[in-house]
Amino acid sequence: MHTSRISGFYKMSVEERVKIVKEFANLSDDEVSILLKTGRLDIGLADRMIENVIGTLELPLGIATNFLINNKDYLIPMAIEEPSVVAAASNAARMCRDGGGLFAASTDSLMISQIQLVGITSPHSALMKILQHKDEIMKIANEKDPVLIKLGGGVRDVEVRIVNTSVGPMVITHLIVDVKDAMGANAVNTMAEAVAPYIEKITGGKVLLRIVSNLADRRLVRAWTKVPKESVGGEGVVDGIVYAWAFAAADPYRAATHNKGIMNGVIAVALATGQDTRALEAGAHSYAARSGRYTTLSTWEKDDEGNLVGYLEMPMAVGVVGGATRVNPVARVALKILGVKSARELAEVMGAVGLAQNLAALRALATEGIQKGHMKLHARQIAIAAGAVGDEVDKVVAEMIKEGVIRIDRAKEILNKLRGLS
Repeated sequence: MHTSRISGFYKMSVEERVKIVKEFANLSDDEVSILLKTGRLDIGLADRMIENVIGTLELPLGIATNFLINNKDYLIPMAIEEPSVVAAASNAARMCRDGGGLFAASTDSLMISQIQLVGITSPHSALMKILQHKDEIMKIANEKDPVLIKLGGGVRDVEVRIVNTSVGPMVITHLIVDVKDAMGANAVNTMAEAVAPYIEKITGGKVLLRIVSNLADRRLVRAWTKVPKESVGGEGVVDGIVYAWAFAAADPYRAATHNKGIMNGVIAVALATGQDTRALEAGAHSYAARSGRYTTLSTWEKDDEGNLVGYLEMPMAVGVVGGATRVNPVARVALKILGVKSARELAEVMGAVGLAQNLAALRALATEGIQKGHMKLHARQIAIAAGAVGDEVDKVVAEMIKEGVIRIDRAKEILNKLRGLS
């Protein structure tokens, strides 16, 4: 009988785990060899990065071109499985370049750690006690990371909020920490752990959660660009893009897909450079809903001359030291290709890429529709999935595009005909 209750699975070697999974899922020898065949991420290194490893998963790594950000040229590494994203980013960056490129600025690398205090009969009194002991709280927290302090980082402020919940009021302390060039989650979590007993002592309450907030609204990136109307296809296209944005700004159903287009660019760079993509997604969508209604992370307008003006603001908690950025060899190479020297520069690049990706999607929607270009690239994946290799891929794609039928069953029929099998 198959069971997922496997004692000591984490202690086993990769080969032993794979053997169990093979029997459980009835994998063939060929399927097992796929699991064990790794690329640039060595299986031994992967086994030390996470638990219960049985293999690695690679994504295509592409380069988006044409990016001029803050008057500096960049080649942008992007890891993503979705066709057309890299091409669209490159095309949008070219259009932005006609207007002087993309520009971006970022705030200090401030992260928030939350300390949850419960069991308080007088929450406002507890709030004041915590603020009265703010200097001592900061001292205790900063003592936990002397390296960060030496680099110029550390706790910048202590804030306290009362949050009314279904189980009663809670007093929530925020440590505002400058984490410099790190993403910073581990650093702020460690600080929160350190100050928790002291907060309990001065308030008489009970501390429960001590954890980073991924709504990094003190760590923002802002990107903007002006695109000449001729570069996007004329003033009519500018109007179409503005109308498309206005729809998204007013309607959360459209805003979700609008922001997904932004994150296509942001997350592709994040994956390439070893960032915490889940934290970035959570922060972005939380920020989009900060007013109480979900809306767009970007804004698009037409200026007095009929040109297109775009602006993006979002949290961007990224790092260039620690974590997967230094463990994963591909991430190290990707960071070298980017040539960024700090977490803030990386954030600015990623914000600019997100804005360019958004422009590409909106322009497609306002002109020929999103599917025309996307489906041509999607057809390549269908052809490959049908078994086409080499020149066969282009021939199968061309026939499917000509017919307007992009399905795997049709791809197989075309491929069989090419091979004289039908």
